[in-house]
Amino acid sequence: MTHRILILGGTTEARQLAGKLAHRKDFSVTLSLAGRTESPVAQGVPVRVGGFGGAGGLAAYLREEYVDLLIDATHPYAARISANAAEAARRSGVAILALRRPGWAPVAGDHWTLVDNVTEAASALGTPPRRAFLAIGRQEAGAFEAAPQHRYLIRSVDPIEPKLAVPDAVYLLARGPFPETDERALLQKYAIDVVVSKNSGGEATYGKIAAARALGIEVVMIRRPTLPDVASAQTVDALAGKVDHLFDPVAERGV
Repeated sequence: MTHRILILGGTTEARQLAGKLAHRKDFSVTLSLAGRTESPVAQGVPVRVGGFGGAGGLAAYLREEYVDLLIDATHPYAARISANAAEAARRSGVAILALRRPGWAPVAGDHWTLVDNVTEAASALGTPPRRAFLAIGRQEAGAFEAAPQHRYLIRSVDPIEPKLAVPDAVYLLARGPFPETDERALLQKYAIDVVVSKNSGGEATYGKIAAARALGIEVVMIRRPTLPDVASAQTVDALAGKVDHLFDPVAERGV
């Protein structure tokens, strides 16, 4: 029997999980991407690009495609997608698991200012002009037009179009991982005195946090949104184990 699995992706772990599960002959895995990244990395499994039309549309898709398991492996800040996934699973009666990467925690030497969203982050930069490194992607960078007095270094995977309506901004196109040594050199090159970051967790983008610590630079850290309470795991291997357990015959489980 083939079990149909739909992975809501957008993270490195989602791609790794898809590859890991695709090796199982009894799994048929599809990876769904929102389509926000213009040049997504090759996935190795069938890919669906684009939205579903909210929780109702996703629930209909799960029923029509006879999906047996929905896996939410979206970015920790994709709160609306995660909420829609949980609701769609409830409506359709399909099992759901989530991959929830642990967030970063401040350590000795960190100088974090915690805020709840990008609007608060822009305000937290203060009134006097500063040199700010925005490492939050392109979707919400526009919030910093409200603080045009600062000089911005803005990094994203895809171009920010239109450019921000601020007088001084430098744009970098890059895809992680970003090693600490490189991040430290970047912060020094542009004389950055504050880093704005989301608490993404993981190792791929932690370099800027470690670099800021080493250089004594403040980090304005945007807290994670509240996500639905569904069965979850923190790593690809742990979640793959849960998937195996879900579909293993009862006799094989020793139950």
